[in-house]
Amino acid sequence: MHENDDDFAAYEASARQHTPWRRVFGLFRPHRRGLLVVLGLIVIAGIAGATTPFMMRAIVDDALPAKDTTLLVWLCCGLLGVAVLAAVASVLQAYVSTHIGQQIMHELRVKLYEHLQSLSLAFFATARTGEVQSRMSSDITGLQSLFTNTATDVARNVSVVLTTMVAMILLDWRLALASLGFMPVLLWLNNRVAGLRERITFQQQERIADMSATVTESLSAGGFILARTMGRARHLNRLFRQKSSEVAHLELRSHTAGQWEIAIIMFALDILPALTFLVGGLMLAQGLGVSIGTLVALIALQEQLLWPLLELFEARVELRKARALLTRVFGTLDTKPTLVEPANPVSLNTGEIRGEICFENVSFAYPASERQTLDHIWLRIAAGTHTAIVGSTGSGKSTLGYLIARLYDPDSGRVTLDGIDLRDMSFESLSQLLGVVTQDPFLLNASIEENLRFAKPEASQAELRSALELAQLSEKVASLPQGLRTEVGERGYQFSGGERQRLSLARTILRDPTILLLDEATSALDPQTENALSAALAARHNRTVVSIAHRLSTVRHADQIVVLEQGRIVEMGNHDQLIAANGRYRQLASIG
Repeated sequence: MHENDDDFAAYEASARQHTPWRRVFGLFRPHRRGLLVVLGLIVIAGIAGATTPFMMRAIVDDALPAKDTTLLVWLCCGLLGVAVLAAVASVLQAYVSTHIGQQIMHELRVKLYEHLQSLSLAFFATARTGEVQSRMSSDITGLQSLFTNTATDVARNVSVVLTTMVAMILLDWRLALASLGFMPVLLWLNNRVAGLRERITFQQQERIADMSATVTESLSAGGFILARTMGRARHLNRLFRQKSSEVAHLELRSHTAGQWEIAIIMFALDILPALTFLVGGLMLAQGLGVSIGTLVALIALQEQLLWPLLELFEARVELRKARALLTRVFGTLDTKPTLVEPANPVSLNTGEIRGEICFENVSFAYPASERQTLDHIWLRIAAGTHTAIVGSTGSGKSTLGYLIARLYDPDSGRVTLDGIDLRDMSFESLSQLLGVVTQDPFLLNASIEENLRFAKPEASQAELRSALELAQLSEKVASLPQGLRTEVGERGYQFSGGERQRLSLARTILRDPTILLLDEATSALDPQTENALSAALAARHNRTVVSIAHRLSTVRHADQIVVLEQGRIVEMGNHDQLIAANGRYRQLASIG
């Protein structure tokens, strides 16, 4: 309980920071013209509805007592015309408001997706699995009611309530005051319900995110293998059942929250006509100038007032619920990228880049780490050469690769490409020059051809075949019944680890990058395939290759081998030089 209170207190602080109401209203600002049309239709429908009781009073007080059939026909035709006008205005208003709402949801979805694409690897490395998907799916979907219905319903109901109140006062201000005297109590009760529902909605979304994380982790191919081989399927079933039960419990609380308050509000609304008849009857008995037609019209106006008023109370609750969702969405949108595009990027002719990489006194530590992952690194990787980075686990090898790919920026020093600081280059320019293949490649759940064309959509069939040949995968693809159209499955689990690595390598080769960064990219290959692949990659003499390797047999032919230990370069040279030096490299080589 205390933990929930602390979490909700943190949420309220976040809501004040990220979700002021003016920011919510700002989402509607680009659609001002459409909203003016909606407002005009709402006013027309409101005025039309407010005229109905006056015609009813004329029928009761004038046409019927006088047996004036002509007046009666005209008044009945007026009632029919008003009903048609109100219905047409209502349909048009619903269409325009839904269109505006869907546009706002589309814009918010796209803005959130594009912002997530601009964030750094650090964000995704620390975010809970399924949390990002929850923002994009359940949070945005949960806002549909706000953007398509609630906002315009509020405007429509406010218009109806105001016009109805004015009509009631014009009919008889004394009865109108008696009818509206209960409003402060209803507002107070509604405020309690809204606050309770907002708290429950916050808790709901947190639990849904937890449940999404469990689903994403356990129902992926890798998660299934882990659970099956570890014998943890029953544990995961119990865990999911628990999380689903928590969500169901909160759904129940959400739907039943404040039912006593709502029941009191409904009771007050139900007794209002009886109260009006009582007061009106006493006034009529004492000759205080109230006609039966006025009472009938006022009761009709009360009916017209009560439902919009009740909907406004419910809308206030919905707005508080939507605020909880918007706080999560805006909180993500307000997350600042740690890597930013330069304001004035260097203009590059990618064809003239040679591919020389330099680390100049580079130090780096991960945000959650207290020690330096890289410590004062000085390193030159000559253009067109093959440099291998080796070292024990945790020595900083992959981090060095991350800095070359500019997935992180150094804390101090700089990384340059042909003398240009990577921070002065646009992300697009760097991506055109650099190809990265990792130990655990990510493959799309699509065909082999679609995976390849993700790197180069305009590639010809000859280019696809050439990339597969270089990656030593052409024979495998040719043996498949559907060839390039073969589906690779979720994360490529239709293929072996080595085949996934080679397909990822073929995808990267297809782009013909000036710099090729291989992070344990051939760890799943047998020695024969690995040697053939290395020979194919070496055939392009003007490409700079950086290999991060744990298995030293893969790098012995590199032009330069860099040995890292605890974030520092302890040795550097070629294979023969480092073996002769009898240092750390020789120790690693003796281990295997």
